[in-house]
Amino acid sequence: MNKIKYFLFALITFIFFISTSLSASNININKAYQSKQSDIQVEGIGKVIKVLKDDTKGSQHQRFLIKLPSNLTILLAHNIDLSPRVANLKVGDKIEFYGEYEWNNKGGVIHWTHHDPRKKHKDGWIKHDGEIYQ
Repeated sequence: MNKIKYFLFALITFIFFISTSLSASNININKAYQSKQSDIQVEGIGKVIKVLKDDTKGSQHQRFLIKLPSNLTILLAHNIDLSPRVANLKVGDKIEFYGEYEWNNKGGVIHWTHHDPRKKHKDGWIKHDGEIYQ
């Protein structure tokens, strides 16, 4: 019985720390939006609310809207010329990401969610269904 209690305590503690760190990351996005800042590396989590058509002008980008826990809506523009497409993405899915935030009056855009082949920019990523796209 003590082993079960210890396991449950450890599991709840782990989940708390993970959710706290991701919430803190989303706070950085919210602050950047409120202060109209851009060119900021951010990590966060959100729920897909709309899958958009790919942007095929210039570098191709997979595009989708996510809602953060704060209700801020942002666009993720994922370069599919440099990184694999996020597979089987649908409304309601949870997404974790690391990329560069650009402010706009609609909530902002996250891009650079891929590796930089020239090694001049921090590599980003998207995590969906246990897969990391980089």
